[in-house]
Amino acid sequence: MNYFFETIRCDDFEVFNLHYHNQRISRTIGLNIDLQEYIYPPTDHLLRVKVIYSKNGIEKIDYYKYTPKEIKVLKIIEDDKIEYNYKYLNRESIDNLYSKKSIADEIIIVKNKLVTDTSIANIAIYKENRWLTPKQPLLKGTTRARLLEEEIVYESELSVEDLKDASKIALLNAMIGFKEIENFTILD
Repeated sequence: MNYFFETIRCDDFEVFNLHYHNQRISRTIGLNIDLQEYIYPPTDHLLRVKVIYSKNGIEKIDYYKYTPKEIKVLKIIEDDKIEYNYKYLNRESIDNLYSKKSIADEIIIVKNKLVTDTSIANIAIYKENRWLTPKQPLLKGTTRARLLEEEIVYESELSVEDLKDASKIALLNAMIGFKEIENFTILD
């Protein structure tokens, strides 16, 4: 059986962006689940909630104190065969690529000559006076979906050259929201 997971931000007992997580669960397993009925933050700290689910429904919920990871150096990793259409609990394919990061803090995955994602987040670059995110990410993240809907980011096919020419880069995920990376370095 396949297991999937959602990573959800909780802070000061508030649970963020459940609408988008509920939508992704519905697209993934075909069940309409309201996560509000399952998530009860145990403290007011900034928490990363990990909801594990399968076609049978919610399997497990864990709460972790969250400290953001400092990312300054990103390494380009090319893999034309990688697939990660759903947020699988088994992240072996992503973890194998991440293990090639060398001295970098994070990887940028390039598939068929196009930028897709990092190992932990969707990505956006600032180009032509707006933020662009890959039209074909490995995983359509919940924060990405919200920012597209709010017209803060726009879809575009992004090449490695676009990435290297970018004056600004941002990472997007449920825990960090839209986080612009300052003073970044991109390694081949």
